Amino acid sequence: MLIELKNGDTYNGRLVSCDTWMNVTLRDVICTSRDGDRFWKLPECYIRGTNIKYLRIPEEVIDMVNEEQIERERQAASRGRGRGRLGIRGRGRGRGRG
Repeated sequence: MLIELKNGDTYNGRLVSCDTWMNVTLRDVICTSRDGDRFWKLPECYIRGTNIKYLRIPEEVIDMVNEEQIERERQAASRGRGRGRLGIRGRGRGRGRG
């Protein structure tokens, strides 16, 4: 996956983890300066989400996520919609009113 930072540096590596604030950890990283004239090879790199300007995710990863979502929806649909737990009824209106 390729990540471009707000300062123009780019990081290209394998995604290890990502959290809800878009903080990212990459492995086997190649860092390129904003000018494109300097390169660094890093074993691992942590990038804070507030510094990220641009992400490029490979199509294979996006396809994997789509397939996982479809499978989850199928499993949820196959469970069905029951009446809840057996022997417990809703509150309803009750009897003996009025």
